[in-house]
This record gives sequence, C-alpha cells and structure tokens, in this order.
Amino acid sequence: MKVQGEFQTAELDDAIARARAAPGSYAARVMQSELLSVGLYLLPPGGTDGQSPHLEDEVYFAVRGRATLRVGTEDHPVQPGTLLFVPAKAAHFFHDISEELVLVVFWAPPERSVAPPRPA
Repeated sequence: MKVQGEFQTAELDDAIARARAAPGSYAARVMQSELLSVGLYLLPPGGTDGQSPHLEDEVYFAVRGRATLRVGTEDHPVQPGTLLFVPAKAAHFFHDISEELVLVVFWAPPERSVAPPRPA
C-alpha cells in the first residue's frame, strides 16, 4: 500500500500475496480511513468460511471464483463481478466454493472500529 496524504493506492496482486501469507487467508487494512477500510479475503475450492457476524456493514466484490453466500437462511450465487452487501450483525458465510474465491471486502465503519456492547 502506498499512502500519499489522504490518497491511497494498492495493487491487487500484492494484496492477494499478503492474503495468501496471512492466517485465515485475509489481508486486513489494504486501505483504511476514518470511515472505511478495505481488505482482501481468499477462500480455496472446497474451503470452509468460519466467519461470525460483524458489527460493521460489509460489501464484498468478487474478483474471481464461484461460490454461494448464505445470509441468514438465504443463499446467493457468487461469481466474478458479483457485489454483495451484508448489514452489520447479519450471520453470513461462503459455501459451495467451486473455484478459488478472491473477494475485496469494504467495511464501513472500518473493520473492528465498533466496540461490542457491554453487558448490563
């Protein structure tokens, strides 16, 4: 990632390499501001997506691959070019991954910036 003042740029191939080397095949903070963060998530064919609901809204952009996204009890096909919005706190996961899934993930507000509610 190159940062010049408020402007940021990243190369997809570099982010993919970072994700391949990272635990969970996720490259966090490919780009980030006070209002938004961008990451890259990879899932192999036949892989398991073990994520849990988040406190931030998410948008996924499928760069490559084919799979299905389950949100709640509904399934949605995923292929290159698919955009998916998942609201905060919604249970969701990718399954039936038939080709390596390369996903650019946009978080608003930035990932892990929302504090979980405190017990009363």
